[in-house]
Amino acid sequence: MVDRLVNTESNARRINCVEKCFGNSGQPLTIPGRVLVGEGVLTKMCRKKPKPRQFFLFNDILVYGNIVIHKKKYNKQHILPLENIKLETVEDDGNLRNGWKIISPSKSFVVYAATATEKKEWMAHIRTCVANLIAKRGLAENALEDSPVWVPDSAARTCMHCKKSEFTLINRRHHCRHCGIVACNACTSKRWLLPQQSSRPLRVCLTCYHKLAGKSTQEPELAGGDESSGEDSSDDDDERNDVAQSRQSTSDEVSFDDIQLLYR
Repeated sequence: MVDRLVNTESNARRINCVEKCFGNSGQPLTIPGRVLVGEGVLTKMCRKKPKPRQFFLFNDILVYGNIVIHKKKYNKQHILPLENIKLETVEDDGNLRNGWKIISPSKSFVVYAATATEKKEWMAHIRTCVANLIAKRGLAENALEDSPVWVPDSAARTCMHCKKSEFTLINRRHHCRHCGIVACNACTSKRWLLPQQSSRPLRVCLTCYHKLAGKSTQEPELAGGDESSGEDSSDDDDERNDVAQSRQSTSDEVSFDDIQLLYR
């Protein structure tokens, strides 16, 4: 079905609409052979708390962004190539239910669907798109190291590395970009180049630094004291743009529970 819709006017119109919703802050999404498969709102576990994000599943990429005006305006666009994505289910924990991990070399995180059916459908469609893309391009299994899923700030009152330093307004939390733990500034005082995540050296905890240094000749760099833990994770830190709107379907949308599956 997806292959038959590659060059249709309907597909081109939908992709163009997504581009317009991101405005000048987003990258162009229209390329030959790309199909918009589905879209919907998922709750993304961010550094500070769970937040709604708009997701768009294409046949070759997964795109998501902050909701400014639902169905009309999004910002802080993130694009993940599907061939590098892996999925892992997450056990229910209190009010956080129907979740799974989206894992990739550049960025990994947890998302939650509104219902178990929605979770099942999202995971099935992503996996189908990944499998079709890998088969079509004849790609080998991804050998790149995946980025970690960050531990939420709320899960750590003290440094997860030294187990001693308590976090305060002055003693801020930082994340190790290699293992994802929450640690104090002293325990993340080194930087390491993790090319799948950034072109700049990123904070790593001392344990990860020693492991990485033992396998490389790369010289470490000290992490700047003014750096925010949210570096390279801008969608996690902008509270002002989190204007989450209720999920409403309109007459021109194809709906499957809370997922808008455009093509089946």
